[in-house]
Amino acid sequence: MDALQPGLGPIRSATYLPAEPTDVLWGSLPCEQDTPVLSIDPGTEVTIDTISHEGILEDQGRDPVAFFGRYGVPRELVLDDAVALAASDRSRGDRGPHVVTGPIRVAGARRGDLLRMTVVETLQRVPYGVVSNRHGRGALHGEYPVRQETVSVFAGVDGEHGTLPRTLGDDHTVRFPLAPFLGIMGVAVAGDERPHSVPPGPHGGNIDINLITEGASLYLPVQVDGALAYIGDPHFAQGDGEVALTAMEASLRATIRFEVVAHEDAIREFGELVGPLAETSEYLIPTGMNEDLDIAVQDCVRAAIALLRARFGMDAEHAYAYLSAATDFNISQVVDLVKGVHARIRVADFG
Repeated sequence: MDALQPGLGPIRSATYLPAEPTDVLWGSLPCEQDTPVLSIDPGTEVTIDTISHEGILEDQGRDPVAFFGRYGVPRELVLDDAVALAASDRSRGDRGPHVVTGPIRVAGARRGDLLRMTVVETLQRVPYGVVSNRHGRGALHGEYPVRQETVSVFAGVDGEHGTLPRTLGDDHTVRFPLAPFLGIMGVAVAGDERPHSVPPGPHGGNIDINLITEGASLYLPVQVDGALAYIGDPHFAQGDGEVALTAMEASLRATIRFEVVAHEDAIREFGELVGPLAETSEYLIPTGMNEDLDIAVQDCVRAAIALLRARFGMDAEHAYAYLSAATDFNISQVVDLVKGVHARIRVADFG
């Protein structure tokens, strides 16, 4: 495949937002004082380019042409916007690795409303990705990496599958399904301080829920007027837990539909939503997030009970019993400082 360079190739929406250095934040997420790079009306679909941080970071040489060239990637398959950002004078300081495109102002969004972000389409911008374990991070921090501080494993793409070698330098004989999604989808926080890009929270951000693929929606409590939404941290595939530190990180072109759910409607449909809630054709997906995984699970169970009470009229005791009998609680990730848990409530169970 050809790389989806800025402005080239299929662009689904009439409204397009590239990931030029002026249109992104690197390492931080938007706050109330940030100036939007785009303003839209509710219901608008926007095609947005995202850039993976892999290959542009300082410990990888901050030169994606050289970094990916070591794996045999020709220059024309390295994204021009990634090259431009790496070559810019932008500094992340001591912030996170992620690049986010935005913020986008959604007219009429008010504090207390929900912003619904629906993933209409995701297109692979390149035919490769990277899985990294670095800086002593990951579920087995202190045990891995074994040989060096940073391990970046190059992953290939073969149709609808990702590929990996079994050992360094081997042919790519391991195959796994691709399921592209955005690890970061969020809204700006109140105040004048940008949040670190790594820990997720009520604003969304780095929630890393792998169910938010094409057709899924994410609901976020609006915290500032206009919402100031953004996306980033594109993935081609990720297992629940994301245990090594990263997923298969690779750049996507995503089309997102932005809608506003008024506060009164939000209360009627979801209850008092205090954190991210995802929705697919099969599942309602409440979340829990905390530095302590046990508390994250408890918060997710509480959110699920509140959702069942508001959406389906269950009392708390029966909702609790239903969750124990019929609902899976999955670990979204354990590597982002704040751990994430999400529940999969089958909508079909309620007729």
